[in-house]
Amino acid sequence: MSTDALAQFLNRAESLLARAESLLPPQLGAPDWSASSAFRYRRRRGVPVLEPVRHVATIRLEALKEVDAQKERLLQNSRQFVQGRPANNVLLTGARGTGKSSLIKAVLNEFSDQGLRLIEVDKADLVDLPDLVDLVAERPERFIIFCDDLSFEEGEAGYKALKSMLDGSIAAASDNVLIYATSNRRHLLPEQMRDNLAARVDENGELHPGEAIEEKVSLSERFGLWISFYPFSQQEYLAIAAQWLRHFGLDEAAIAAARQPALVWALERGSRSGRVAYQFARDLAGRGGPDAAAAAPAGDAPIPDDLDQA
Repeated sequence: MSTDALAQFLNRAESLLARAESLLPPQLGAPDWSASSAFRYRRRRGVPVLEPVRHVATIRLEALKEVDAQKERLLQNSRQFVQGRPANNVLLTGARGTGKSSLIKAVLNEFSDQGLRLIEVDKADLVDLPDLVDLVAERPERFIIFCDDLSFEEGEAGYKALKSMLDGSIAAASDNVLIYATSNRRHLLPEQMRDNLAARVDENGELHPGEAIEEKVSLSERFGLWISFYPFSQQEYLAIAAQWLRHFGLDEAAIAAARQPALVWALERGSRSGRVAYQFARDLAGRGGPDAAAAAPAGDAPIPDDLDQA
């Protein structure tokens, strides 16, 4: 083969390789790990990107009230993880607005100076978990993969990917990665009445769930630690509202005057969650603090002394 023919052949080969490479799935690149303690995994026009969070939520553990038992369990598990000891993947479930996501953010702030990092992943992107874990496997930091408000409909691809990553893949999970997920559903999948039709009772009277129920339970069971959150009582709700009012600078007299407006706010929202208490405190502080607290509550309905009796 002549020199010119060889050069033409090599040029054509390089052109073909370049065109073939353009058809391959884009690879996930490493971010600037020093840019933040938290990152978001996204796909932008099909390209996977790990973006630093420029303004990380500053909530601290001491700001979260009436969830002391849940706080201690998550704090202990996270401490073990940061210290390189065995720790579990965690599923936080229960009533909405009770501090599940806030608790995870507060744990990040507690241990970020000890090398803890958080990567937020939407459920639609969970199919890329293996690539994400491979990217951080050799890093010295400890990573929490954070899936907020997680729930699946039947047949979603992310369900199988998460299930395999938690326990079931032939590849061992990196010991510097844990998955923390929050959900209002204990088993992460909708539970249908028809699922119970396959259940059977044996000759000894024992109930055996059908395969559909077993499948739905199997994902949540792969989380080593379950932490449950419950609706707040009126007293707990008022304590949380008072804590946030102090955070926004109101004095004790203004907080005492805010009791009835706080109850009206909860009654109108149909919930006494920590989120509702925080929203009430923001509204009251924004409207003028003590003067607003002393104002008459909105609405004409009488306010019961205890909303449990309403």
